[in-house]
Amino acid sequence: MAVKYSLRYIDKYIDFSFIVEKVRPYYCENNGRSSIDPVMLFKMITIGYFFGIRSERQLEREVITNNAYRWFLGLGLTDRVPDHSTISFNRKRFAESTIFQDIFDEIVEQAKKHRMVSGRVLFTDSTHVKANANKRKYVIHEVEQTTREYLDELDQAVEKDRLEHGKKL
Repeated sequence: MAVKYSLRYIDKYIDFSFIVEKVRPYYCENNGRSSIDPVMLFKMITIGYFFGIRSERQLEREVITNNAYRWFLGLGLTDRVPDHSTISFNRKRFAESTIFQDIFDEIVEQAKKHRMVSGRVLFTDSTHVKANANKRKYVIHEVEQTTREYLDELDQAVEKDRLEHGKKL
């Protein structure tokens, strides 16, 4: 998936702090060890969505090695990246709720306010382009993917990975 805006641009205009209030009912503030920052976890999932990373293991590896991703998440060069199992656990924790859709909708609304998206149609570049392509002749294809479809793809990747590593589903 091609992303028109850089992470710096997204960070400048999209305020992710609303996530804390959205997920507050799912966290216990005074029991057990402190949790991973939910804003960071949702930002990681956002990176995966924007950049077409369909595996939580791969997402963890990408964040470990990509300084732009680390910066976007607020991680220093030596800070520990959340484990893929933590991402998976939290994603499953919210699976029965509308939290992902609510967060996605809020991010899209903020992006619309800053004219980052129109809210009507998403256009992406194709990697399969004829060498003699004519700029005046083209076909517009509307592709729609819901957050549920993306999360289902992540679930399938987790199941495949667990099978490949001989672990229980």
